[in-house]
Amino acid sequence: MHQAHGKTTLLNCISTIDKVTAGHIFVNGEDITKLRGNKLNKFRREELGFIFQDFNLLETLTCYENIAIALTIQKVNTREIDKRVKEIAKKLEITDILSKYPYQVSGGQKQRVASARAIITNPKLVLADEPTGSLDSKSSRQLLENLEYLNGKLNATILMVTHDAFTASYANRILFIKDGKIFNELIKGNDTRKQFFEKIIEIQTLLGGDLNNVL
Repeated sequence: MHQAHGKTTLLNCISTIDKVTAGHIFVNGEDITKLRGNKLNKFRREELGFIFQDFNLLETLTCYENIAIALTIQKVNTREIDKRVKEIAKKLEITDILSKYPYQVSGGQKQRVASARAIITNPKLVLADEPTGSLDSKSSRQLLENLEYLNGKLNATILMVTHDAFTASYANRILFIKDGKIFNELIKGNDTRKQFFEKIIEIQTLLGGDLNNVL
């Protein structure tokens, strides 16, 4: 089962989809387990971005509208929305599909539309559940570089769940989760991505393939 190791549950708690039964979650110094009503809605709308494996795109909207929807809800003016959608579409190489509907584009393109939607609001925290799960290696690299850009240039924190060592090697810090508990931790530090990747593989091998959930 997808949630066996608790990683998706953890994401759901941070994103306030699930309520915690005990303990507290702090995002940017604020205890989000205490947020209610309008404050909770505001937190979800303005502070979070989501990239899910199954995209969650709205089939009745074009790719452009899917990306723009969060800004529309925030009442950003049309000209600014247009500028931002086009900028991000160019970065993710999806300009040519903006007028199409989700059912008319490939899985990889859907993933990039979903990624654009998640980061267009410049959220403080982007939650990514297996974001490269259905992408080819070129699209994966583009998405990961885009997340790196968001992290490095826009100071957004990315919390990503992945099974894939290559995807994980783009992170600065990795927590290995086993049976709902933190099993190990890796910090990138001054390692190159290649060196970091080798360390990740080492831990995975050490765990005898039993653990393939990386956070």
